[in-house]
Amino acid sequence: MRHSQSTVFREYLCTFFQSVIFHKTTSELTMASPVPNITLNNGLSIPQLGLGTWNSPPGEVSQAVKDAIDIGYRHIDCAYVYGNEAEVGEGISAKISEGVVKREDLFITSKLWNTFHRPDLVVPALKKTLENLKTPYLDLYLIHWPFAYKEEGDLFPKDENDKLQFSDVDFVDTWKAMEEAVDLGLVKSIGISNFNVAQTKRLLESCRIKPVTNQVECHPYLTQIPLSTFLKSVDIVLTAYSPLGSPARPWVTKDDPVLLEDPKILAIAAKYNKNAAQILIRYQLQRGHVVIPKSVTKGRIASNFNVFDFELTQGDIDEINTFECNGRICPMAGGAIDSTAHRDYPFHDEF
Repeated sequence: MRHSQSTVFREYLCTFFQSVIFHKTTSELTMASPVPNITLNNGLSIPQLGLGTWNSPPGEVSQAVKDAIDIGYRHIDCAYVYGNEAEVGEGISAKISEGVVKREDLFITSKLWNTFHRPDLVVPALKKTLENLKTPYLDLYLIHWPFAYKEEGDLFPKDENDKLQFSDVDFVDTWKAMEEAVDLGLVKSIGISNFNVAQTKRLLESCRIKPVTNQVECHPYLTQIPLSTFLKSVDIVLTAYSPLGSPARPWVTKDDPVLLEDPKILAIAAKYNKNAAQILIRYQLQRGHVVIPKSVTKGRIASNFNVFDFELTQGDIDEINTFECNGRICPMAGGAIDSTAHRDYPFHDEF
């Protein structure tokens, strides 16, 4: 009888400790991450690598978010205009419900679209984004572009000649409403996107709450060295979007160069036994930028995360910097989205 009780007790202890060990291991896999955090100018932090969701096809982005969280991503970048916030929210909610992560483990970013720049529209637009994402707050909310479109209509409002209709709302006034969103507890940090140096300086002269980041297109064909240098001097983090050159962008042509196939990038990748995307991501990380590569393919999402077991030499980074050719791929110029006539269009010096 004593032997039987002892055996049962040992089996109980074994089962108990296995469950504890399993729980701890699962928790550590969920919580521990090789991704460094960058401290923002308000004392909060942002994971340096995140998942981008622009141009992620409907019906696929929710699974991509779930895959990314399982792989270890904790930073998800989205925007109202992408039209997939609700699907992103489904993916996030699923992983929270499963106990894989808690809301506080995640860093969720979204962006105020151009038709909501009027100050009275900012908080309602943010609340709609929160509803879509199924979260009570955002970690970061950005003004998506410095220029405003006509309010209370289509996201790309057109006149009878099929030209975009602009609004004259000043982004400085929009920013004041962004600051109010922080005061209301709807967002922890606020920032900007696609602002040039002059526009950023103007905002800094009048803001009560300093922007924590400027999210801009950045890759070897558009290195953004002057902007990056300026942002570092004023303690604003550069977040790099389209770091892989957005090869699947809707307006790509067969004659456009493909960054991921650049022989010079491939040569560097071969040296490290890595792929081109991993080199491009590592390039941004070592420059001190936050980087948000987009993919909906689980294997690529995982591969893009596998960038913390090597370092580029300074010589590699210097060489990549020489690829600069003002190769902007998202200029909001020409066609149905031509915004170049707006007074706050940020890239006039490039044309």
